[in-house]
This record gives sequence, structure tokens and C-alpha cells, in this order.
Amino acid sequence: MWIVLKGKNKEIDFLQKNLIKKMGKDIMFYIPRYKTEIFKKNKVVTSTQLLMKNYIFCYHKNFKKRNNLNTVNFTKGLEYILKGHETNQIQIERFIKYCKSFECEKGFIQPIFFKSLLKDFGKFSSGPFKDLSFKIIEKQKNKLKILIGDLVTTVSDNQRNIYRPI
Repeated sequence: MWIVLKGKNKEIDFLQKNLIKKMGKDIMFYIPRYKTEIFKKNKVVTSTQLLMKNYIFCYHKNFKKRNNLNTVNFTKGLEYILKGHETNQIQIERFIKYCKSFECEKGFIQPIFFKSLLKDFGKFSSGPFKDLSFKIIEKQKNKLKILIGDLVTTVSDNQRNIYRPI
């Protein structure tokens, strides 16, 4: 059974290690990640970001038993377990499968994932427009026509432009 855990800030790896100690090596984790490029001191620095911030998906066959969930509840590095995982197994599995369909060979989610989620507004996560919000005027096959403030521009779909919906 899949459960969704919220880890404490910057303690996801610590949480994983503690869960492996408690539940054994047959526990599985899914933590969707993507890469961004940040400009620092005239250099491009690549960093890895977590798609769901502090949330991770965790699978173990024994999570169906309440005792095992209570054991997990008191794991160091864990804030809480999201409720409703028993009734939402199909949706959790669909989401994981959907995310995996956008992963590259190295396991990182590709930028096209974010384009599929965009509706009206977005925010750049990397590139020269980092942290700027925009309004979508028109979606085209390989580019977006957007409005940033009073500026209308076209942004192509490439690895440098990562944006997400807001």
C-alpha cells in the first residue's frame, strides 16, 4: 500500500534511512525530482529540486496493518502521514505513473511535464526569467506566447526554461 509522507525540512534522506531501518529493505520510495539552472556570478549552476517539496511516496506491503503505520508515525524526520491514503490508492498510483512517464533516463522529470499542467498563469523556476510570473496568451506546439508585465514574448520549450503553474 502506498502512503504519502511529509518530511521535515531538508530531512528527506534522513527519513528514508530511518524508514528502511524500521520496515526493512523491501520498502520503496518515489520522490519526483527535476533539475533547474540558476545563474550565480555569471555562471550557470545546475541544482536538483523536489517536485513535491517535502512530500514523498512510500510503499510497503505491510502498510495495510495499522500497527505498521503507527510505527512509521514516530519515525525521526517525519512530520505526518497524509490521511486518506487507504481510499486513494488508485489516484496515488496514477500520479506516480504520470510523473514517471515524463522522466528522462536519469530519473529526473523533464520540463514538458510542467507545460502539460499550465492553464492560465505560470512562474519561471530557472533561466533568465527566474521567479517572474507570466500569463499565457497562446500555447503553440513547441513554444508559449506569454505576457510578463507589459511585455509580450515567446518562450521555446527547451531545457533552460522550466516553469510551473501558479
